Amino acid sequence: MYKADGFDDAIIGYTRIAGREDVLAYDYWKCIEILKERDGMSAEDAIEYMEYNVISAYVGKLTPAFIYETDTARGNI
Repeated sequence: MYKADGFDDAIIGYTRIAGREDVLAYDYWKCIEILKERDGMSAEDAIEYMEYNVISAYVGKLTPAFIYETDTARGNI
């Protein structure tokens, strides 16, 4: 499994998808918080950085997954 450098505290587990190897799963919003705290970024800059430099960095079949928690995922519909 590949790791996203600097985001160990945002790992929430791994994900399984049929026909693929397991990949690490990260809490997207925790990654944003890490960028804000560690690098002093604004929320807007952290989101832009994540989208351009992390989410878009495809490194093959073992590219980590980034999970966006929603109200529905928490059972709030």
